[in-house]
Amino acid sequence: MNRPPLPRALVCLLLCSLLLAGCTELPNDVGVRRHRSEAAQTRLASRHPLFSSWYDDPAAKGEAKILIDLTKQQAFFYRGETIIGRTNISSGRREFETPPGKYRATQKDANHVSSQYGQYVSRKTGSVLRRDVDVNNDSAPHGAKFVGSPMPYFLRFRGGYGMHAGFVPRFRASHGCVRMPMKMAKHFFEAAEIGTRVEVIEPPIMVER
Repeated sequence: MNRPPLPRALVCLLLCSLLLAGCTELPNDVGVRRHRSEAAQTRLASRHPLFSSWYDDPAAKGEAKILIDLTKQQAFFYRGETIIGRTNISSGRREFETPPGKYRATQKDANHVSSQYGQYVSRKTGSVLRRDVDVNNDSAPHGAKFVGSPMPYFLRFRGGYGMHAGFVPRFRASHGCVRMPMKMAKHFFEAAEIGTRVEVIEPPIMVER
């Protein structure tokens, strides 16, 4: 049995909807290949709900330490043996992995701007010509200038790696730094000092049976 043809107005409406969807600007992280197994990372993240808490118990005594768990995509601020802050993070994606190890905070810059990653904008109008660029690999279009990505509350711990405020999806999405929600990045930044211990760990993912 043949179905009656769709009304012309409905067909036009559907076509317009598809065109509009195709023109919608997507976040920079859409389409990024997720680190290791995407399914495993998603399952793991779902077992650890989104959170950000800062307690800063006045009774907590001892040396400050930041622990970054790449497997759980979480970070913890310790004062002695007491956790005074914890937050979800987003670390380096595939080929830009955040390196595990024991480090010390070496720089604090509340208004840090990336000298490598950012976007090209028109010198005349200021409009964005190309997003998510690496100045070491992406040549500038004619009449463009580079504008580095803002990295508020940047706390460097190794070379070009550091913690800072940024977009925090539920998977690894950065160029190697550890992104935190703005509020938590500010707390970690203010509580840390030059020389504060930073430990980055990556425990193996436990396979459920």
